[in-house]
Amino acid sequence: MNLQEFFTKYPKVALGFSGGVDSSFLLYAAHRYGADVKAIFVKSQFQPEFELEDAKRLAEYVGVGFDVLHCDALSSEEVRKNPADRCYHCKNNIFGLIAKTAAEAGYEYIMDGTNASDEEGDRPGMRALKEMKVLSPLRMCGLTKADVRELSREAGLFTWDKPSYACLATRVPTGEEITDEKLARVEKAETELASLGFSDFRVRLYGRGARIQLPGSQMAGAVEMRKDITEKLKPLFEVIMLDMEER
Repeated sequence: MNLQEFFTKYPKVALGFSGGVDSSFLLYAAHRYGADVKAIFVKSQFQPEFELEDAKRLAEYVGVGFDVLHCDALSSEEVRKNPADRCYHCKNNIFGLIAKTAAEAGYEYIMDGTNASDEEGDRPGMRALKEMKVLSPLRMCGLTKADVRELSREAGLFTWDKPSYACLATRVPTGEEITDEKLARVEKAETELASLGFSDFRVRLYGRGARIQLPGSQMAGAVEMRKDITEKLKPLFEVIMLDMEER
């Protein structure tokens, strides 16, 4: 099956739209192949503001509108307490909201941007999608992340080389309660690092400190700019550490 065949089989479908590489290409492909696609972006404390801005920019380029639903991710105790299967509960909440909105608008099927490179294994989030019968056309069509990036580049989508991004909840150690305050500090810190020119990094909580993970190519630059980094992040964390193992 290819994507054109998929959208022939499922001509009316709702998309869990994140503004990332995969869901952005899927929105483009659905529009290109004439599908009636309803794109739904769920905004919670786990998504930084730039993700919503990227989604708006991409949708405008493609010429497709999308709905923004607001969700208090931490209203769920199963999510807030941050167990090992947190992603399972979070995906259930998010796609439950998407499914409800889609059904009310007359959309029976829901899809997401999982691609053929995403390992299924026993990942809690993937298990939730499977239980909810969410379709993953990129995976179904055998398209890997590299394929999606190349096809996105050919389509002129600015997301083609956008770094992969995991939600802000992943910055809090498993088993440690997630709070709005912790998420806000991490988002602020990552925004500050991006303003210094760093990319594809993570700022992970480590007690009252922060552990910065960078690609190997940016390590030397971080050492040279340590004073700038400290100035930006010191108001947010008591201790700032650079992980010497590259991301």
